[in-house]
Amino acid sequence: GLLVVAKNDSAHKALSDELSYHGIEREYHALVRGGFKDDEGTVNLPIGRHPVDRKKMAVLLGDDAHAKEAVTHYEVLEAYGQISYLALKLEAGITHQIRVRMSSRGHALLGDEVYAGTKTLFEKHHPRLFKGQMLHAGELTFVHPRTGEKVTVKAPLPENFSEALE
Repeated sequence: GLLVVAKNDSAHKALSDELSYHGIEREYHALVRGGFKDDEGTVNLPIGRHPVDRKKMAVLLGDDAHAKEAVTHYEVLEAYGQISYLALKLEAGITHQIRVRMSSRGHALLGDEVYAGTKTLFEKHHPRLFKGQMLHAGELTFVHPRTGEKVTVKAPLPENFSEALE
C-alpha cells in the first residue's frame, strides 16, 4: 500500500500538521468476514491500548481517558456470502483502527492473526494468498508540502489480494 514520506524537516512538519487536522484523505480496501446489512455506514467507537495485551489496540467504552475518537466510513464493494470486500475511509488515523473496528463488529480482516482468531474456510483452503491481513492503502490525497498543490496517488491491489477477489 501507499505511504507518505517526508524528505526533510519542513516537509515532515507540513505533513504532520496536515495529518493532525485531518487534511490527508486515505482510502483503504479490505476483505473482511461476514456480510453487512447496510451497503455503507460509519463506525465511531473510541480506540485505545488494550487493557491487558499492550501490543494490541481495543475499542474502549466508558470514560477511558486514553481512548481516542476516530471515525471510519465503509462501503461494501462486493459481497461473497460470508466474505465482504470493502472500501474504507478514515477521518483520523489511530494504530490498527480498521483492524480493531472491523473485528469489534464481527468483521475481522482475512489474514489478520492478531485480531481475527481462527481462520475462515477460505483462508484454510488458500493459505498462500494470506501473507498478512487483507488491507491495502489504495489511495492518498494530501497537499504537497513544497508546491501547495493537492496530490492524489493510487496503488493497485497486490497480486495476492486481486487473486483472492477472483
